Amino acid sequence: MRGAPARDRRLPSDRGESGLGGEQVEGRRAVRELLVVGRRAVRELLVAEGQDASVLLDEVVSLAAAARVPLQTVSALELRGFARTEAPQGVVARAAPVESVGLDELVAPNPGHGPARTPAGAVPFLVVIAEVTDPHNLGAILRSSLGAGVTGVVLARHRTASLTPSAVKAAAGAVEHLPIALVSGIGPALTLLAGRGVWIVGLDPEGERSLDELEIATEPLAIVVGAEGRGLAPLVRKRCDVRCRIPLYGPIESLNVSVATAVALFALAARRHGAGGAGRSGC
Repeated sequence: MRGAPARDRRLPSDRGESGLGGEQVEGRRAVRELLVVGRRAVRELLVAEGQDASVLLDEVVSLAAAARVPLQTVSALELRGFARTEAPQGVVARAAPVESVGLDELVAPNPGHGPARTPAGAVPFLVVIAEVTDPHNLGAILRSSLGAGVTGVVLARHRTASLTPSAVKAAAGAVEHLPIALVSGIGPALTLLAGRGVWIVGLDPEGERSLDELEIATEPLAIVVGAEGRGLAPLVRKRCDVRCRIPLYGPIESLNVSVATAVALFALAARRHGAGGAGRSGC
C-alpha cells in the first residue's frame, strides 16, 4: 500500500527536540545501523519499488520487519520527492531524533589521581566540533571519529551544522554509535573538559607543534576542529593547551576540515593503540 504524499511526511525541522536532529535517515548503510543499534525508535521506512537485488537492501527490509517498523513501498519518483539527499539509495527512514548526552557523561573522573576515563572505562578520546557548517563535512568527521575509536563528540549548538539527512547519510551510521553532547558554548565546554583532566588539542595549520610531535597522544584528549576556511576562533585558540599542525609535504597549504580531522584522528589512534595494532581494515 502506498503511503501519504511525500510532502505530507516531510519533517518541519532539521533539529529534533534534543537539538541534534537526525529524524530523517537516508542511505542503506545509515538505515541499517539505525535498525541494528536500536538506540531510537524508528517510525516508518520507505522503500522504492523496482530496485536491483541487494544484500544490504534485503537486510534493511528484514531488520525493519523484525522490529515491526511500518514499511511502505513507494515509487522511485515519490521516494526521490521525499528524500533530502541526492542519492538516498532507495530507502528513507523516519526516526526519533538523536538524543544529546550530558557533557559530564563523556568524561567521568577516575577515583584517586588516575587519568580521566569515560563511563565505559576507556581513556577519553573526544572530538570537539566548532563552526563546521557543511553537513557533509560534519557527517564525514563523525564517520572518521567512529572509525578511529573516538569515545565521544562535542557539537556546538550555534553556527554549526546539525544532523541533517545529508550529515546523517555521510556519517554512514556513526550517529547511532557515538555519544554526542550538544553545548551552547564551546569555550565553557572546553573549560569543563580541562577541569576533568582532559588535554585540549586544537587542529591548526599554524599550530606551534607538529601532530607527530605531540607527547600527550595517549592521554585523555579533546581534539578541537574549527570552521571551514577560518579554522579555530580566537577564543577557542586561547583555551587550547596546545595547537597542532598536520605535516604537509606537497605544494598545497591546507586540507579540507573533514580530511584534516580524519588524518589527525587516525594518526593519534595508531599511537593510542600501538602502531600496527589490531584495528580492522577500513578498505
